[in-house]
Amino acid sequence: MSVGMVFSNARMVLPSEVVSGSLSVAGGRIDAIHDGPSAEGTIDLDGDYLLPGLVEIHTDNFERHLMPRPKVHWNPLPALLAHDAEVAAAGITTVFDALGVGEADPESLRGSTWGSTLSMLDACAAQDVLRADHHLHVRCELPAPNTIELFEPFRGHARVSLISLMDHTPGQRQWENIELARVYYTGKKGWSDSKFELRVAESGRLQTEYAQPHRRHFVDYCRTHGIALASHDDTTVAHVEQAHAEGASMSEFPTTMAAARAARAHGLANVMGGPNVMRGGSHSGNVAAADLARDGLLDILSSDYVPSSLLGAAMRLVDDGLATLPQAVAMVTRTPAHAARLHDRGALAPGLRADLVQVRMCTLSDGARHPLVRGVWREGRRVI
Repeated sequence: MSVGMVFSNARMVLPSEVVSGSLSVAGGRIDAIHDGPSAEGTIDLDGDYLLPGLVEIHTDNFERHLMPRPKVHWNPLPALLAHDAEVAAAGITTVFDALGVGEADPESLRGSTWGSTLSMLDACAAQDVLRADHHLHVRCELPAPNTIELFEPFRGHARVSLISLMDHTPGQRQWENIELARVYYTGKKGWSDSKFELRVAESGRLQTEYAQPHRRHFVDYCRTHGIALASHDDTTVAHVEQAHAEGASMSEFPTTMAAARAARAHGLANVMGGPNVMRGGSHSGNVAAADLARDGLLDILSSDYVPSSLLGAAMRLVDDGLATLPQAVAMVTRTPAHAARLHDRGALAPGLRADLVQVRMCTLSDGARHPLVRGVWREGRRVI
């Protein structure tokens, strides 16, 4: 925990406005916020923005460090430390490490056991060597035969705060376009065309046999243990209605406008990827995040597979006139925190955690603006 400090000459992004002034911290919490001319502070932000620490609820970045190339397994400790440093440098002070369970291929991460990785994460946190506050988001592949078996190391684990229900069966949801699925699996995962064709042929049987009983298992687990639940790649209104009936609070990466509208109507927060915003569209050929923002349907941004895209996408929405700065910042702070049942963070307000990010906007040679993270504090302690 920090001792008292004052951030002065800051443009503070509050929940509904941007205010120039100062912010004081005591005991790891925000103590007070003062607008107007800043008193002398212990940290002069020189007119930079001061944001709440970003809250990332779905990032594959840890998995990427654990397997940087197909079939290349990296030591979990340096993988975690590299991932942790990368997300903190992107302004993320709370991260939900998305770890997938359920895969027939034993050479894949999601077909392996996570027990030793979880033990190492706990040991690092206990030794206070991590910059960000790490939670676990368990991504459960419903049609996989071994999903429940591979979930065992997570059962009862204190860091498990979110579970999402996935079904990547080719021909539906994210992979309605089979050829885009082929490009993904042969490219990112290194599958041969013959292996892809074999898995497609087998996928229908596995979905029929396992998807529904596994879905019931994890929905019941979330209800019993008070864990936030998310649906994944909702495509139809029926997908959303099922998730709502099961108690989901988020619809992750809806693939159509119809699904996004249904999620809003049923009170689910729509989550879209920062890379989708930065690239101008989905790599899977699905609905663009900007279209949701334009229709007022975008609630939460996730960095997905590029940590720096979280803040970059929020600022892009502002520059494109699709959100005010407080609205865009809420998509990467307060709204994801509340959806994940973390009510002690996500905004600049007295009494909340002093998770803070100093940001300066830079103008690139092509005239575009990009946010530069200049400092990060978690519970008042500087980590970047």
